[in-house]
Amino acid sequence: MAIISNTVGYLDDGVLLEAFFAFDDALSGRRPAVLINHTWAGRDEFVAEKAKKLAALGYVGFAVDMYGKGVLGTDAEECAALMQPFMADRLLLRKRMQAALSAVKLMPWVDDSQIAAIGFCFGGLCSLDLARAGADLKGVVSFHGLLGAPDNVDSVSITAKILALQGHDDPMVPVEQVVAFEQEMTKAGADWQLHTFGNTQHAFTNPLANNPDFGTVYQPDADKRSWKLMENFLSEIFTSS
Repeated sequence: MAIISNTVGYLDDGVLLEAFFAFDDALSGRRPAVLINHTWAGRDEFVAEKAKKLAALGYVGFAVDMYGKGVLGTDAEECAALMQPFMADRLLLRKRMQAALSAVKLMPWVDDSQIAAIGFCFGGLCSLDLARAGADLKGVVSFHGLLGAPDNVDSVSITAKILALQGHDDPMVPVEQVVAFEQEMTKAGADWQLHTFGNTQHAFTNPLANNPDFGTVYQPDADKRSWKLMENFLSEIFTSS
């Protein structure tokens, strides 16, 4: 195994974006790719490490950049300001995600018919919105993602398989939003599943999350279990016809 990683630039309407990618150079031929969507903080080391872990599983890991090359939030106020334009305009979010999908398809190691997307928090919503757009994806995994559907874009049939992984005590995703998400996915004809982890809050996959008052707390068991569920899901979608 020889994990190679680097960055690659791509554009969305003149905005220079920079993804981080990783793949196993010991493997030959084209292979499935997994888009990795970052939290509200931006394309940071957290998603870079996920790209390397996915590369070790035999995929091309492609950590998406939603904000622009080198743009990172340093505190909650900055992160919220970076995320807000995309939450307010889900068509903008969708377009930015489609730019990433186009970029990963151009990579020489990628089988462009075998692509999935995963995401964390805000990134979970980004991944789900790409599926909501009817993008040609095999599947989507949302880790403690925001589940609310866009209200300013037309709904379409969702062809990507959906796996949502949520903390039961996540204050940012109340039970009403979870139920609405289930109803939305059913109405869209999606092959969907949702796993809820008890005694678990938001950001449960992030070892640096330790703010109970804000509702972001690392939960190591949920972290391990959710990653394993993702591994099984990716294995299923990339081997099925």
